[in-house]
Amino acid sequence: MSVKDPFQQLVDEITLIRQDMERLKRTSLDKDDAEALHEMLAEGVDRMRKVGPEVQKAVEMRLLGVAAVLREETAKAAASAAEGAIAKTRTESLEAARSLSQAAGEARRQAWRYFGGFWVWLASMLATGAVLGLLLAYGMETAKSALSVDDLVRYNCGRSWFGGQVVDQDNGSSFCAFWIKQAPSDGN
Repeated sequence: MSVKDPFQQLVDEITLIRQDMERLKRTSLDKDDAEALHEMLAEGVDRMRKVGPEVQKAVEMRLLGVAAVLREETAKAAASAAEGAIAKTRTESLEAARSLSQAAGEARRQAWRYFGGFWVWLASMLATGAVLGLLLAYGMETAKSALSVDDLVRYNCGRSWFGGQVVDQDNGSSFCAFWIKQAPSDGN
C-alpha cells in the first residue's frame, strides 16, 4: 500500500470542489425562476392548508366507518363463537347422556343375569304377595276379635273413657245404657 502524497491529496480535493461548483451552477436558479418556484410553493402550501381540514374530516369519517364495521364484525364473530361453543357443549352433553344410558342398560342386564332374571323376580313377587296376604288375613281376624262391639261394650261399659252405665234388670240380665231419660221428679 502506497501512501498518497499530501500535495496530491490537496489537488484531488480542489478538483472535487470544482466539480461540485459546476454542478451547483447548473442546478441553481436565476431570480425569475426562484420567484416562480416561490410562487408555486406558496400556492401549494395555501392549497394544502385549505385541503388539510377536509382531508382530516374525510379520514375521520373513514375511521368512523371502519370502527362501525369492526364493531359489527366483532359482534358477529362473538355470536358465532358462542353458537359454536353452545353446539359443542350440547353435542358433548348428548354424548355423555347416551353413554350413561348405555351404562345403565348394561348394569340392568348384569343385575338380571346376576340375580336370576325374570323367573327369580316373579317367584320373589309371588312369595312376597303370599306373605303379605297371610299377614293381612291374620291382622283382620285379630282386629275383628279385638274390636267386636259385643266384647267392647261388655268389658268397657261404665268406664270413664268409654262411657255408659250398666243397668240391671229384674230377670238377672243387664245392659249398657248410653242415654237414659229419667222421669221428672215430683219436686221432693
